[in-house]
Amino acid sequence: MTMHRNFAKVAVRQQAVAWLGANFWSRRGGPLMWQSYDPSVVREELRVLADHGLTMTRSFFYWPHFMPEPDRIDEDCVARYADFLEAHVEAGLTTIPTLLVGHMSGENWDPAWRRGRDLYGDVWMVARQAWFAEQMARRFAGHRAVTGWLVSNEMPIYGERERSIRENVTSWASLVVQALRAGGASQPISIGDGAWGIEVTGNDNGFSVRDLGALVDFLGPHVYRMENDLARQHYGAAFVCELTGFLGKPVVLEEFGVSSAFASDENAAHYYRQVLHNTLLAGATGWIGWNNTDFDLIHQDPYRHHPFELHFGLTTVDGRPKPQLEEMARFAKVLSDIDVLGCEREPADAALIVPSYLEGAFPFTEAEDRSYLFTMLRQAYIAAKEADLPVGLTRERDGIAEDCRLYLLPSAKQLTAPTWHLLERLSSAGAVVYASYCHGTHGSQRGPWYAHLNAMFGVEHQLRYGMIDPIEDDRAKLTFECQFGTIAAGTTLTFPVSGTEHSRAYLPVRPRGAEVVAVDQRGRPALLRRKIGSGSVVLCTYPIEHFAAATPRINPEPTYKIYDALAELAGVKRPVTVDDPRVAADTLRHRDGRRFVFLVSQADQPLSVKPAAASGHLTELGGKSPIHAVELAPYDVRILELRPGPR
Repeated sequence: MTMHRNFAKVAVRQQAVAWLGANFWSRRGGPLMWQSYDPSVVREELRVLADHGLTMTRSFFYWPHFMPEPDRIDEDCVARYADFLEAHVEAGLTTIPTLLVGHMSGENWDPAWRRGRDLYGDVWMVARQAWFAEQMARRFAGHRAVTGWLVSNEMPIYGERERSIRENVTSWASLVVQALRAGGASQPISIGDGAWGIEVTGNDNGFSVRDLGALVDFLGPHVYRMENDLARQHYGAAFVCELTGFLGKPVVLEEFGVSSAFASDENAAHYYRQVLHNTLLAGATGWIGWNNTDFDLIHQDPYRHHPFELHFGLTTVDGRPKPQLEEMARFAKVLSDIDVLGCEREPADAALIVPSYLEGAFPFTEAEDRSYLFTMLRQAYIAAKEADLPVGLTRERDGIAEDCRLYLLPSAKQLTAPTWHLLERLSSAGAVVYASYCHGTHGSQRGPWYAHLNAMFGVEHQLRYGMIDPIEDDRAKLTFECQFGTIAAGTTLTFPVSGTEHSRAYLPVRPRGAEVVAVDQRGRPALLRRKIGSGSVVLCTYPIEHFAAATPRINPEPTYKIYDALAELAGVKRPVTVDDPRVAADTLRHRDGRRFVFLVSQADQPLSVKPAAASGHLTELGGKSPIHAVELAPYDVRILELRPGPR
C-alpha cells in the first residue's frame, strides 16, 4: 500500500537534466543591460557561477528594448544576446530565454506601442506576442546554449490591469507556445507565471496550473513568502512544490532567494540551504536562484524606489561570492554525490488530503475557505515532517489515492459527500483515517460539511444551529486515557488556542461506539477512535492544526506526536526516525539500490541526534561503518546512506 510521489525530471534533447542556476542580469545595467552590454563583465559574471557548480542561467528579453515597434525586432539587442549565448558556451553553461519581460523587480514596463491593449483578450495584441515568440525562436532555438524557454516573467503581475479570465489566459498561453514551436523551439517550455494559480494558492488569478500544465513541459514556482514562524519559512517553498507536482510534470523552483537587505549573510545562507534541500525532498528537480549579482544602480528604476532589490545577488557588485553562492556550490556537490538524475522519491503510504474546495470548484463557497486550506495544510505538512512521516499529497478533485495506510484530513470543515463515504470504506479495508474538526474561520454556513459525521466516527454530536461551542481556555490540554500508538496512557499534550471568533471552537460529542482515547482539560472527549473492519477512524474534536497555523513562532508543536502515534497505529513505513522534532528525516532511493537519508535541522543551536533505522544501518556517504550519532550545526543538513544488514 503505497502512493507514488512526483520526482519527474526535465528532458532536454531527450536527455534528463537537473538545472541548478541563477536568474541573470549583468551588474552593468540590470534590466537595461542590453543597452549597456559589456561582454567582458558578462563573461566574468558567468565564470563565477560556473566555478561554483552552477550549470545554467535564466535570461530575459527586456521587451521594450527587444521589440521597440509592433513589427520590428531590435537587431542590436539580438546581436548582444547572441554574444551572451556564446559566453555561456565558453563557460560551460546553458540558459533559458524569457520572452515577455514587462515586469521586473517591482515595476512594469510596456513597449511604447502597447497603449493599454489587453495582453490576453485583444487579438492583435496576442498576435504581436506570438510573432515575437516565433521570431526569437527562429533566431536562437538552434543554439546549443539554449536549454529551455519561458513565455513570460510573472505575467500575472504584469497583466494585473486586465481581468484575467481563465479561458483568455489559457488561450493566450497556447498561442504563444505554438508560436515558439513554429519558430523551431524543441527545448522544454513553460509559462513563467510563478505557479500562483488557484490549485496552489487558493487564489484565482486566471493562471490555472491545471490548464497551463497541459501546455508545458515543466512547472516553475516562484516563492518569496514571508512568514511568522521559521519552520513555515523553511518549508514554504517545499510545500508549494508538493502542491505543484500533482500533474506529474517536472517541478523547477524557477525563482527563490533573499535580499541581503532583509537577512544577514549567515541567515541568508541558512535560508538557501533549507530551501534547496527541502524542495529536493519535496520533488523539485531544478533550482534557479534570484539572482546572480547585486547591483549599484541606485538612480535606475526599479532599484531607485525598491532599493532592497539591489541586494538579491549570489555575488556582490564587485563579483565576490556571497554565502548564498557557497550554499549553491555545496548543493551542487550533493546533487553530484547522490547522482540525483538516478534517484526517485520513495513511495508514501501516508496521504495528506487536499480538499477540492482549495480549487474553488463549487458554487456558493467562500474565498476565505481556500486561503484557509493553504495555511492549514502547510502546517499539517510541517507536523508530518516533524514526525518523520513521508506523506504524499492526494487531491480530492482527482480522486484520492486508495492505496495508503494512513489518511490525514487536518482541521477539516469541507469535503464532498462521496469522499467521506470512500474514506470510511478505506478504513474498513484496513486504513487509518484521521480527521480533526474545524467550524471554519468565517460565519457563512459555519459547521461541519460532513456527509455522515455521527455514523462515520461513532459519535453523537451536540451542536446547536447557528452557534459555536467556544473554547474557554487559552490552551487545549489533551490527556490520553489509554495507550495510543506511541503515546502512553496518562500523557498530556498542550496546544495553544488561536484563530477567529468562529474557529476558536471545539466539536461537542458523545461517544456512540467510538472509544474515547483522550479528554480535554474539562473532561470532554477530545480524541476518539472507532474501529471498523480491519482499520479505524480517528476524530479530534479540536482544530489543532489550524490553531498552530494561526500562531506565530509555534513550531515544533505537539501535533507531530499525534501524527507519530497515527503512523505507528497504521503501520506506516518510516525508513529513519529521529527522536527530536527539530530534525526531519527523509530519503531518496537510487536506481542502483542505494538509499540516501537527509537529516534537516530546524534548530538554532548545534544538535547531537541518534537517528533510528527501521531496518539496516546508517553510514557516511560511501562508507561502511555504522553511525550511531550525528552532529548537526544550526539549520544544517547531513546526508547519510541507509544500508541493509543488522542495525
